Amino acid sequence: MHRPHPAESEVADELAGVRPGLLPRYDAELSGARAAVLTRLWRALAHEPLPWITGRERSPDGLTLRLADGRRLHGPAADPYATAAYVNSVRLDGVTYDHPARLMTGLAVPHGADFAAELGHSVASLALSRAGQGARVDEWPVADWEWEQRVVDGHPYHPNCRSRPGFSVAEQLAYGPEHRPVVELGTVPVAARECLVSGEWPDELRDGGRLLLPLHPWQAAHVLKRSCEGWRAAHPLMSLRTLALPGGPHVKTALSARLTSSVRDISVHSVGLSATLSSFAQSLAARSDGLLHVTRTLGAATADSPDLAAVLRESPQTYAATDSGERVVPVGALATTTLPESPSWLADFTRLTLTVGLRLLELGVALEAHGQNLLVVLSRTGAPLRLVYRDLADIRVSPARLTRNGIPVPELTGRIVTDDVTALRRKLFGSLVAGALAGTAGSAPALGAALETAVRDLPRTPELAALVAEPLPTKALTLMRMSPGVAGDQWTGLPNPLR
Repeated sequence: MHRPHPAESEVADELAGVRPGLLPRYDAELSGARAAVLTRLWRALAHEPLPWITGRERSPDGLTLRLADGRRLHGPAADPYATAAYVNSVRLDGVTYDHPARLMTGLAVPHGADFAAELGHSVASLALSRAGQGARVDEWPVADWEWEQRVVDGHPYHPNCRSRPGFSVAEQLAYGPEHRPVVELGTVPVAARECLVSGEWPDELRDGGRLLLPLHPWQAAHVLKRSCEGWRAAHPLMSLRTLALPGGPHVKTALSARLTSSVRDISVHSVGLSATLSSFAQSLAARSDGLLHVTRTLGAATADSPDLAAVLRESPQTYAATDSGERVVPVGALATTTLPESPSWLADFTRLTLTVGLRLLELGVALEAHGQNLLVVLSRTGAPLRLVYRDLADIRVSPARLTRNGIPVPELTGRIVTDDVTALRRKLFGSLVAGALAGTAGSAPALGAALETAVRDLPRTPELAALVAEPLPTKALTLMRMSPGVAGDQWTGLPNPLR
């Protein structure tokens, strides 16, 4: 019997106290969770520029990594776009490891101990997430949050796909979208004169000279350490901190916890830019020949702190003709359907996303079009019709390209503004192709076939040429977690599936 990792035992002990009926399922899911996280870690070891890996040797029986201290690590051939767990164990100088956290401990590399602890937590939380699932239902959901709740495993490529440090088991069950909870949002009253407001703040969230800022209960308990007035029941979406109000907008709350890679808060700067960005995005979407909608930011407010802020956005469902049977589906949830199993459907979807993404990149905007921000409108029969994009906080805007295309340059500042070609391509290609499309396709052969079919019909532009000919950029997620003190994103290039 496999010896449980301490993180797995801790979760089991907590689970016994709050939901003992889930324990047998949790134990049964641990093996698959270990393989899923180990597969993600092996992808990183095979393709990221980790300083303690000095060479990689491919052979018919797999891949061998040479470490700086002379040791050798051997595992299967690594498909950088695979989403299925296919790595059950690897060998480090003849010693077999089947748990990602124990492998990282055995590697004994700088900053590896902290990352090993995160990996252990990711495995345990992933097993918990899988344990709470019922039988798969083939019928398509009706409510938008139901689509988001179908994404159980989190990020398809990050080893910390389900790591939620700071969340107890009870809190994961209460707030994690895959557990299908209803979350009671609260509000905190703040003097309006002390707040920065962008857009329209609704009357429902005003009380005389005070603004009522929506607050996530985890944030209230762990960061602000205060009670709050109950406001509305809501359903958590894939991002966990964004929740859907039934019949109303989506509410993005401040949740100062590190999920996967970074702390998720709402910066004062992003609140200040939100109305300008939303207006700019609407004008840009009008240039997409009806193929793209961008959800409007209705209002944003902050009490001059990233720990106490909120953003109200349109629901993407606004852009579905429900009387015609259309559905708006987050791209991250497409893998829970049978649609990507059809090569022709996958090629049509790839063509649609590249048409929109490359066109906007030529105009001067790189979307962060990963599976959470990007949604697709499907017909009654499942055909991809058009796209919906949400959350503008981390797009990139090129003033030079906008000017070249006769588009008024919005008043924006900060990291969102760049004319650097590499930065613009990394933002779009890394999120859309290496992220959303790869995660939907599920393997290098499927992704390559879809891209090959789709690019035949696309305009021959410099951006398309770069996409076809160069390695595919993606964030070096493990390198970033093991580089404390290094600010910003770090990148690597993946084998181009078109070559």
